[in-house]
Amino acid sequence: MDFSRFNQAEQAQIASMIEHKQMRDFMRLYSSLVQRCFDDCITDFSSKSLNGGEASCVNMCADKFFKHAERVGTKFAELSQNLPTGQ
Repeated sequence: MDFSRFNQAEQAQIASMIEHKQMRDFMRLYSSLVQRCFDDCITDFSSKSLNGGEASCVNMCADKFFKHAERVGTKFAELSQNLPTGQ
């Protein structure tokens, strides 16, 4: 996206808004990951530590989540390269 038509103050404001949105999106994604893996993997509340099965489940859950996010990102990048630029 070309922001050269905006003055420096407007560019800074736009950059700040984009950064804020990216942080909100990241926190939403992280929160979703934590909730999903917790719901799927944590079953025993008799100890403050994870047992071996829970730890393994959480690791696999997070790994699966990140691999999926990577595949989606790659596909999104491929599709966005094929879009007309409109110039």
